[in-house]
Amino acid sequence: MLVIGITGGSGAGKTTVLNEIGRMGGCTIDCDALYHELLKSSKDMLLEIDGEFPGVIKDGILDRKALGKIVFGDAGALGRLNEITHKYVASEVEKILAAAENAGKTLAGIDAIALIESGLSRICDVTIGVIAPAEHRVRRLMEREGISREYALLRINAQKDDEFYKRNCDHVLRNDYESAEEFRLRCRELLSAVIVKTKGNI
Repeated sequence: MLVIGITGGSGAGKTTVLNEIGRMGGCTIDCDALYHELLKSSKDMLLEIDGEFPGVIKDGILDRKALGKIVFGDAGALGRLNEITHKYVASEVEKILAAAENAGKTLAGIDAIALIESGLSRICDVTIGVIAPAEHRVRRLMEREGISREYALLRINAQKDDEFYKRNCDHVLRNDYESAEEFRLRCRELLSAVIVKTKGNI
C-alpha cells in the first residue's frame, strides 16, 4: 500500500488533497475527525489531558476554548498536549490502515495533525505539506468553524511556519488559489505525479 501523509496548518487545504485521494480510490483518514471521535469515546485520553491540564474536562467533556487559551501561544504546553493526543490518534490510524490493506486497498491518504512530530511519518511513504497565505487561512477558519478572527489568528500563530514544511516534507503544495476547482486540479496533478514516481498501484 502506498501511504501518502498530508500535513500543514489549519485552513491550508489539506482536506481537499485528502478528498482527491478518495476520488482516486484510496483509503482516506482524517486525523482531526479521529481526534474528535476520541474526545467522545476515549476516557483514557481525556483522563491524560485532564491530568496535564486540570480543569479543562468538565462532566466528561473537553472545554476546547479553555484548553486553547492554555496551549495556543505556549509551545511547551502545546507540545505536551500533542504527545498525549498523537499517541491515541496514531494507534487508531494504524488499525485503519491495516484493515484497509487487508481489504485490498493499495492507496491511502492520511490528513494528519502535526504529522512530522506525531511519529506518523514513519508509516508514510511520501509526505505532502500544504501551505497557504495566513490571511486565506484565517478567512477559511472563520467561515468553516464560526470562530472569531482573534481565535483563528491564535491557532495559526501556534502552528509551524511554511519553512518547516518545506524542510521536512517530500513535496510542498501551495494553496493560494481563489478558485477551489483550480486548487483541486493542482492536487490531482501532484498526486498523479507522486503515484507514478513511486510506482504506486491504485
